[in-house]
Amino acid sequence: MTVLIVFGSVEGQTKKIATFVERVARDNGASTCLVDSLDGREAVPFDNVASVILAASVHERRHPARFEAYVAAHEKELDARRTMFLSVSLSAAFPEGKEDAQDYADELKMRTEFDPDCELLVAGAVRTRNYDYYATQVLRHVVLRGRNFDPSVQEYEFTDWDELENAVIEFLKPDCNP
Repeated sequence: MTVLIVFGSVEGQTKKIATFVERVARDNGASTCLVDSLDGREAVPFDNVASVILAASVHERRHPARFEAYVAAHEKELDARRTMFLSVSLSAAFPEGKEDAQDYADELKMRTEFDPDCELLVAGAVRTRNYDYYATQVLRHVVLRGRNFDPSVQEYEFTDWDELENAVIEFLKPDCNP
């Protein structure tokens, strides 16, 4: 069984998540193909692909436009296979942000007409070393509004790796009917 893993990463956490998902799939007996939807690659190998796991980060309340275009362009191929969607956002890291995180995923599905067999809201990461003063202030006063977070921390991952691993393993089970 080949698992196609397609990702759209802006700051690197979603790429890290996709690479982790690839390792989990291989450790569970699957062959894999990892594709960056943002690199402009046209040809995508859907031959011998049984399942597709798609992962994209949310920035400014939306997944990358090129990722959405990829999903829309491959609607028939995705509909013909089992699919899992991983929507990566900071909102998913906090109970009071889960509704927003779900809204981001729902909006992508509405715009692309993508209907995954299962989905998971995945908490992302903060990489303040990449942010200018303005971005740090937006992070601190808007995105992480009032949460106990030290912006001087260069990198902080909110991703629950165990939850992600368990969800991927469950999705990959041959008898799983998501």
